[in-house]
Amino acid sequence: MPIEQKIRVLIADDHEIVLCGLKTLLAGTDIQVVAEAKTGQAAIQLAQEREIDLVLLDVRMPDGDGLTVLGRLKLDKPRLPVLLFSAFDNAGTIARAIALGAAGYLLKGCSRDELLSTIRAAVAGETIWDREGLRRASRALRTRLAGTPEACLSERENEVLRHVSQGLTNKQIATAMNVSTETIKEHVHHIFSKIGLSDRTQAAVWAVRNHLV
Repeated sequence: MPIEQKIRVLIADDHEIVLCGLKTLLAGTDIQVVAEAKTGQAAIQLAQEREIDLVLLDVRMPDGDGLTVLGRLKLDKPRLPVLLFSAFDNAGTIARAIALGAAGYLLKGCSRDELLSTIRAAVAGETIWDREGLRRASRALRTRLAGTPEACLSERENEVLRHVSQGLTNKQIATAMNVSTETIKEHVHHIFSKIGLSDRTQAAVWAVRNHLV
């Protein structure tokens, strides 16, 4: 495959052995490591400076943990897919990653095939979060949420809520539904008011509990 067609990836991890291992796993594939960062701040700067298609981001790093970096990246480049990469299978962290707009969450013990397929799916804009993953996040949060399945959400609001629970930003939802970002903001505000929620993590959990996703 020509170099210009390769998937360009920024890897952010503070462990040299992980960086080397990932480069070895990706060598000879359609995925090319074009930048490396060992701190959160470096990851943000490189993502702004380089032409990249995806960020593979460690959850625990110095100078800006992965979730903080994720939030900043999604503000600066909302369409840039970011995969969280961690040794810890922490459902609470996964729930926060969903709310912040991560494309997915990979464990460092995953197989090479899983790593490659997840990167390709994220870049293609495919939904990576599965229902079971959302359910695990729901159980971990142990959040008492207001609202019931009978809450009067319109069909349009249910559609918006499903997109929110998949980690999409307002801008991404607006594109998917072919409406303005302001319209989506208004829908999200009404959804939160109707079912008594205050943030996107709670919305994702509520949607799973009530079988909307």
